[in-house]
Amino acid sequence: MSESDLNTQLQMLRLSQMKANWKTVEDTAISSAWPPSIYLNQLCELELEHRQQQRFVRNLREAKLPAGKSVSTLDLEAIKGINPSIIRHLGNQLDWLEQGDNILLLGASGLGKTHVAAAIARELIIHGIRGRFYNATELVQYLQEAKQALKLNEALLRLDKYRFLIIDDIGYVSRDQQETSVLFELIAHRYERASLIVTANQPFSEWHSIFADKSMTVAAVDRLIHHGHIIQLKGESYRKKAARNRANEINVDVPEDNADNPAREVKL
Repeated sequence: MSESDLNTQLQMLRLSQMKANWKTVEDTAISSAWPPSIYLNQLCELELEHRQQQRFVRNLREAKLPAGKSVSTLDLEAIKGINPSIIRHLGNQLDWLEQGDNILLLGASGLGKTHVAAAIARELIIHGIRGRFYNATELVQYLQEAKQALKLNEALLRLDKYRFLIIDDIGYVSRDQQETSVLFELIAHRYERASLIVTANQPFSEWHSIFADKSMTVAAVDRLIHHGHIIQLKGESYRKKAARNRANEINVDVPEDNADNPAREVKL
């Protein structure tokens, strides 16, 4: 077989890395007296590594995570109430994901809840897991449109392709918006089947503002926490700290306020 014929066959089989590297690896195999199995193994490893990298890039693009938010850029020492090993465990041990467990990140604004959620998600994507980041309002609007078109079930099934969904800032969804019950439909649909990562500024006792009534609120919270990992973040707002640092550079006082006090967990 000529080199041209081999390259054509590898191209038809979509083995791009084998096509690009077989000659170089062959030279090494000959000089090192490799048996054919090792030569083939080396080519397969190159192909698999390339495909894994391509899959990561594709899944990361599809997930639409906030830019620049990863474990390496997270200031774990500044966040109180969370053990750094928990983030690494949730990002690398997939047992909770296989069981359809949820992660609930609670705490005041600016503590890094979105950053933690995105960091965990990025680690999962490295392991080949598909997921999607949604601002809660954006997600509700998407589901509302599907419901109005009588295609809510189809929309929920389309979201099933994602092993995890991030619902960011769920507290900003108000039951004053039309048919916010679609959010409950999503939670019920994924219950014990697929995972949700939810961030919220409010304790569960204030979630009555999100859903249509108290019974729906209780049912939604019950489904989320039944197989849920609840992480309460505490500390000082990242944004407030950054504002104070900038103000110090120009000698401007930043007033203190109580808006960023950690949310207090209260039973429903």
